[in-house]
Amino acid sequence: MRNYKSEYKNYHSKPKQKKNRAARNAARALVIKKRGAATVAGKDVDHRDRNPRNNSSRNLRVRSRSSNRADNQ
Repeated sequence: MRNYKSEYKNYHSKPKQKKNRAARNAARALVIKKRGAATVAGKDVDHRDRNPRNNSSRNLRVRSRSSNRADNQ
C-alpha cells in the first residue's frame, strides 16, 4: 500500500520536482493558448525529449493519455 504523505514529503515537495511540475503545467497552458482547449481535452501534452522544463513549441505535442503514459514507464 502506498504512503502518499511520505511520497509527497520525500519526493514531490522537493524544489526540483516543484519546478518540473510547474513547467509541465505551463506547457499545457501554452498548448491550450496556441491550439485551443478542445484540442487537449482528454489528452496529455508530451515533451518529446522527456525534459519537462523544455517548453519550446518544437518539443511539445498532444498525445492520447494511454500512449503517452505507456512511454513513461
